[in-house]
Amino acid sequence: MKRIYFAIFSFFLLIAAVLTADFFSLLPNAAAGNDAVTITVKISVCGNGIREYGEQCDGSDLGGETCSSRGFTSGTLKCDMACDFDTSDCYTSSASPPASGGSAYVPPAETGVVFSGRAYPTSLVTILKDAQIAATTIADPNANFNVSFSGLSAGSFVFSIYSEDKAGRRSSLFTFPITVTSGTVINVGGIFISPTIAVDKEETKKGDNVAIFGQTAAESEVTISINSEEEFFVKTPADKNGVYLYNFDTSLLEIGQHFTKSKSALSGEISPYSRAVSFLVGTKSVFPPSEKCGKADLNCDGRVNLVDFSIAAYWYKRPISDAFKEIEKERLNGDGKIDLVDFSIMAYYWTG
Repeated sequence: MKRIYFAIFSFFLLIAAVLTADFFSLLPNAAAGNDAVTITVKISVCGNGIREYGEQCDGSDLGGETCSSRGFTSGTLKCDMACDFDTSDCYTSSASPPASGGSAYVPPAETGVVFSGRAYPTSLVTILKDAQIAATTIADPNANFNVSFSGLSAGSFVFSIYSEDKAGRRSSLFTFPITVTSGTVINVGGIFISPTIAVDKEETKKGDNVAIFGQTAAESEVTISINSEEEFFVKTPADKNGVYLYNFDTSLLEIGQHFTKSKSALSGEISPYSRAVSFLVGTKSVFPPSEKCGKADLNCDGRVNLVDFSIAAYWYKRPISDAFKEIEKERLNGDGKIDLVDFSIMAYYWTG
């Protein structure tokens, strides 16, 4: 029986992973319009003989640096295979110059990718390679992160990056293809992960405020878009922890469903927009269910794992009970049935 459950689990996770990208294009962020922001990601190639972004040097291109400029008396400054300065042949007046003669060992050239950019202060940053989690790291208190992959084989890969804020909310997925050439290290810098975003009410009485909040890079400027017959833009600063909050007056909005999203700007760099979240403007205020039971957490234990999958698998293609309908509405797709869309949601929020 365990083998049967494992086979079912593996099958649905595979299907869910394939369908996740298409499914999330149908979520509210698709309905919020096609507004776009141009994102500049800085990419350099170590080993092409040209010093580029993120490199101290490349081959014979030392950027005008010498042993003397690096604090030594004399010697020959070199560049190593990772495009960092090699001062092993630099020396001071009190030290003897390196012995001549013999052939020095030259290590094989590295092949890899280095990612760097901004997330949220001390947030978890996850890197996926070809849809599989390849690495995680913690951003520093200034929200900066750096992740290196070495020993890669030459070829083309699809990398994706996302971050999680303190409340466990995830950013939208930042995805891009990279072709790695043997003997080179590609530096992908200037990544600015989009903010997280949430609202405090599922429905807001017209004229009351709706709180729009989330987390991003510390002390950045956050632009919030609220779509309506007329699109509204407001700005608010993020604090030293990257947390932002804006209370929007819904008297400006017509009755009905609305969407909001956010982006951040810091030091001349701009993040992509966050995913869009929806809220209603109506005749009453309705607060969301307790966050104790998060999205896809069917047994409300704070995790999304095989237990939740088994619960959903039981109702797969069966008429669900009235009691489970409320759970499905709050934590899955909300269409009154369990299908592959719900398993895609579980795959996205999976904690194991």
